[in-house]
Amino acid sequence: MVNLASVLSASGKQFYKGKPISAEEYQQDGLAPYLPSPELINAVNLAIFLEKRPLLLKGEPGCGKTRLAQAVAHELGLSYEPWYIKSTSRARDGLYSYDAIRRLHDAQLVRMGEESKSKVDNLDNYIQLGPLGRAFENPQRSVVLIDEIDKADIDFPNDLLRELDEQKFTIEETGKEVKANYPPIVFVTSNDEKDLPDAFLRRCLFYYIEFPYSQLSKIVKAHFPESPRDVVEAAVKRFTELRRKMEKGKSGKKVSTSELLDWFAVLHQFPKDEVLKQLEGELPFPEVLLKKWEDHLRYLKYEA
Repeated sequence: MVNLASVLSASGKQFYKGKPISAEEYQQDGLAPYLPSPELINAVNLAIFLEKRPLLLKGEPGCGKTRLAQAVAHELGLSYEPWYIKSTSRARDGLYSYDAIRRLHDAQLVRMGEESKSKVDNLDNYIQLGPLGRAFENPQRSVVLIDEIDKADIDFPNDLLRELDEQKFTIEETGKEVKANYPPIVFVTSNDEKDLPDAFLRRCLFYYIEFPYSQLSKIVKAHFPESPRDVVEAAVKRFTELRRKMEKGKSGKKVSTSELLDWFAVLHQFPKDEVLKQLEGELPFPEVLLKKWEDHLRYLKYEA
């Protein structure tokens, strides 16, 4: 695999190394450790190198798609602009919003002599930039997360094409053009709830985050550095066995790394010998892992 980090370094540009977050950073900033694969690190650096190409991330819910953008922003010392998409989200929401209701309210106050007319006449007072708009105006490069883009209407991704391509947009109410000082590093996540338009996909880089079986012990140890190695290994072994059974079965919601960490946080509260004994018997605290009644019946009955 060609290492893009060396190319970026030679050109004097920032690049992502995937450095683990220290215990001090975790306590000060509340950032959880993130352990990307070498392939994922290379995909991030591709997005940094190509500048105007968002990195589209797919993978199971709970595999770490959302936290990657925050980890990149933290390591590179860049501002972080998250945009969490809802079913009602519109593309313009990420650029700016215009508060017409507040302006109407202020206009009524002007007639009553309780507000300045100059304030109402200045439409800039009622314009608020969204995450992408703030990233464009930032005098330094930013990291933008467009999270779960597939939740929005099918036209949503195409409505962003021009802005992402040209790195600028116009505020219709004032005619002001907002142009990016630096192209932001854009991460887009999708849970594949619906297909994305081909025109949007053509403009993206793509990476699928596989379930990190080989890194589970490292992930748990990074979050719980004080935990004994044999407890971590035993918990990961039991978790992996459950997930393998779910992959072979009919479960639509397989256990994820985020559920593994929640589960281990509970196990971590008990003495070592007690935890090891629990892990040898019935699955402890299954309600943390299994989120469907059918899975409780299927997998707990299977073990019985």
